[in-house]
Amino acid sequence: MKQPLEVVILSNGPGELATWVYPFVTALRQQVKQGIRVSVVMVPCPHASGQEAEIARRYPGVDRVLPATEFWHLVRTKTTRSKWDWFPQGVVVFLGGDQLFAVLLAKRLGYRCVLYCEWQARWQRWVDGIGLRRPLPMGKTSAKVAVVGDLMTDVQALALDSLPDVRQQLGLAPEAPLVGLMVGSKPNKLKLGVPLCLAIADHLAAAHPPISCVIPVAPTLTLNTLSGYADPHFNPELKHVEGTTATLIQPKEGLPYLETPRGTKIYLWQQLPNYPLLRQLALCVTTVGANTAELAALNVPMIVLLPAQQLRVRRAHPWDGLAGLLVGLPAIGRQWTALVFWALVAKGLGWRRFWQLWRSPQIDWALVKQGLGYKAWPNIWAGREIVPELVGPIEPAAVADYIKYLLNHPQELSQMRQDLQAQVGAAGAAAKLVDLTLQVAGWAASDPECP
Repeated sequence: MKQPLEVVILSNGPGELATWVYPFVTALRQQVKQGIRVSVVMVPCPHASGQEAEIARRYPGVDRVLPATEFWHLVRTKTTRSKWDWFPQGVVVFLGGDQLFAVLLAKRLGYRCVLYCEWQARWQRWVDGIGLRRPLPMGKTSAKVAVVGDLMTDVQALALDSLPDVRQQLGLAPEAPLVGLMVGSKPNKLKLGVPLCLAIADHLAAAHPPISCVIPVAPTLTLNTLSGYADPHFNPELKHVEGTTATLIQPKEGLPYLETPRGTKIYLWQQLPNYPLLRQLALCVTTVGANTAELAALNVPMIVLLPAQQLRVRRAHPWDGLAGLLVGLPAIGRQWTALVFWALVAKGLGWRRFWQLWRSPQIDWALVKQGLGYKAWPNIWAGREIVPELVGPIEPAAVADYIKYLLNHPQELSQMRQDLQAQVGAAGAAAKLVDLTLQVAGWAASDPECP
């Protein structure tokens, strides 16, 4: 009988938890039934919401979770404020954040270390295993290296659970089209995304036959917080996006929903993970971010919105560094936003073409889009636009018309699904990463002594 094994997973944000941690933990528990303990440690991240620990606690198979606020205390003291104990044998698995954090914690705990790497494998001399999303140039290393694939592809298999329950809970007929509205999870995105998507839903509800809409609520949001962005007294940005208001309705039975003045109901889906819902969508309207990668992994066709009303929308982008701090300042944020926005366009176009754009009496938004480059992850991976990105002062009616066009041309949606499948590949990465992790820990699942 082997000693019990501590599996310490490092992660940093909701996207990584949903697309990396959840598939990995599920595959780990499928391979090893007992004798392991799964500890999720959240690490500091400038884009985190602060609710990541609570999200991780909801995942089946996770035994305990440490919030990011305690990470440095753990590294310094090897202890937690809740007095965690540690098994003598363990492995730290990097699934989001800074790879250095995994190296530091593994050294502190005296455990082996495994990195999952998408683009670059750092600290190769100090780790024991490296799982690659795709082949990468590797220097000299004693670590065990394996190309495991894209962890996000495994959400396809996880999404197959409870598919019939989704439409039943929404009260939809099997053939009724269902459109998802991913409005964002952070204030700067929600200010624009909520009223804009509500207006889109109003236009879709007026179609013949009506098209139903659902919002997969981000796990970091409460319903009251979400509905606040549909209130003009709370959200002054509403008037800039031709958006509409809505009232939160929470019936005793059935799903809660937002109801617009026109009577349109936009259902609110809070169940986690939300893969069964996403797999039922004919199409999804989304903002930029990790959600575009998650939808790609599920092969869900999407329309990606980058609204630029008064250019203040660029505050919705997760800027990094000094620029990000300045954009967030209320006194100069809007002016700095415009400056950074146009600087990025100029960098992409070159100064000569940008000067021609700038002197034009009307903004050529197609040229602006070219200067910005691709923002949706599947387009970045493909190096071409396989899912549409709409840039500029977006009109809800125009988006609704585009959605209706795509729903009436299923061959285009089918092609989009095929292109997404080609980018993310086949499932099975999580099981391969689990195999690598157990081998590095000296706890191979194929070992007959393994419980």
